[in-house]
Amino acid sequence: MIALARFQVAGYVRSLRVLHPVIVVALVIVLVLLQGPSGPERTALAVGAFGDVAAFMFPVWAWTARALLDTQPDEQRALSATAARHRSTPTWAGLLAAYAVNLCLGVVVFAVPLVQALLVGAPGQAILAGCALGVPVALAGTLLGAWTSRAVIPDPGASLLALLGGATAVLLLGLGRLSWLSVPMIEWLRAAHDSPDAFVSDFPGLVLHLALWSAVVCTAYVFAIRLRH
Repeated sequence: MIALARFQVAGYVRSLRVLHPVIVVALVIVLVLLQGPSGPERTALAVGAFGDVAAFMFPVWAWTARALLDTQPDEQRALSATAARHRSTPTWAGLLAAYAVNLCLGVVVFAVPLVQALLVGAPGQAILAGCALGVPVALAGTLLGAWTSRAVIPDPGASLLALLGGATAVLLLGLGRLSWLSVPMIEWLRAAHDSPDAFVSDFPGLVLHLALWSAVVCTAYVFAIRLRH
């Protein structure tokens, strides 16, 4: 599985598709994040930036995962499935590769609010929670992107629409009574901007919600791939 994951990451990098999310992340860092928090509420703003970055990166992570999983040609995917000992190994390898790339992107973009939070003296627990938030959110974004990859939706146009629709549905569901079915984006944004203490106290519940959502979506994705192949 590790070898297949490394193979897919290498193909993604050689195809230069990796430049697309890197350019987006670089623009956000230069145009938005480098300004930094200021004023009497700079500590609260610095903690809130972690929630903002996680919310912005969620669709970027989904887009990145979709692009990575679609880099491998169908013929090559079939050969990998034939060579693997278990039928589900290529599926897990693809998810692992996409998640690893997304985590690398997360390290780059979260480094800026981390430094800013340290400079303004934000509480250590809030900083740790802000940095850790990217880990489960990156997983959720990866799974959303996987559901819109070519292995599930062969048509590129329909796949792109599904990606945009999925990201929008996640946001809209979070606004209503069915928020428990969605990624808790509204909840982590509200907690991050309420206060550092509120963010720390709400963090375990947010992680549990993200973990349960990801487990259900991941299980359904692996089962769907098995049915198709």
